[in-house]
Amino acid sequence: MEKAVCLLSGGLDSATCLALARRDGYQCYALSFDYGQRHKIELEAAARVAAVLGAERHIVAKIGLDAFGGSALTAPIDVPKGRSASEMGAGIPVTYVPARNTIFLSFALAWAEVLESSHIFIGVNALDYSGYPDCRPEFIEAYERMANLATKAAVEGRTRVKIHTPLLQLSKAGIVKLGAELGLNFGLTMSCYDPGPDGAPCGQCDACLLRRKGFDEAGIEDR
Repeated sequence: MEKAVCLLSGGLDSATCLALARRDGYQCYALSFDYGQRHKIELEAAARVAAVLGAERHIVAKIGLDAFGGSALTAPIDVPKGRSASEMGAGIPVTYVPARNTIFLSFALAWAEVLESSHIFIGVNALDYSGYPDCRPEFIEAYERMANLATKAAVEGRTRVKIHTPLLQLSKAGIVKLGAELGLNFGLTMSCYDPGPDGAPCGQCDACLLRRKGFDEAGIEDR
């Protein structure tokens, strides 16, 4: 079995991505981040998903992006609520965390090199998403080129890093259907940007609305 580092937030997309990597026979090493996010409860979901899906190991790296702020997820800025699909599709929202996927992929690249792995999985999606620039195919392609210039293993010809983005061109409904086909227990996951003190999803942030849209269009109950 080939080893793969799988970025795992605890949300629907990353859990589906991990389930897919496991189905395809990879020995998965799950990587999550405590980066000062207001929805830190997602890390509990990530731990559940990693355990149930049989990750070889699950690491939570503490990196503290709240030191910089600049996002509604890492600073005292209101999370947008109740936005329409057209509003969510216009511009880059305040929930964008500066350089987050660039940083996350760099940690994944470092761990992959230590594991002597050529494979990194990330559940980015370029269709039903909130306008984040670091979820676009152009970004992933550029990052993969850089990754193969940046590591000792690649320069010495011992490996060539491949960033797998199996959800990139799927709608949220498509991701839900894929997760169902893979037997994913959706109740393990957490997508909300602004959960209540008891961990209940707010139901009105962009992440909650996009998740609801996906399940509704897929005709599948969200547990």
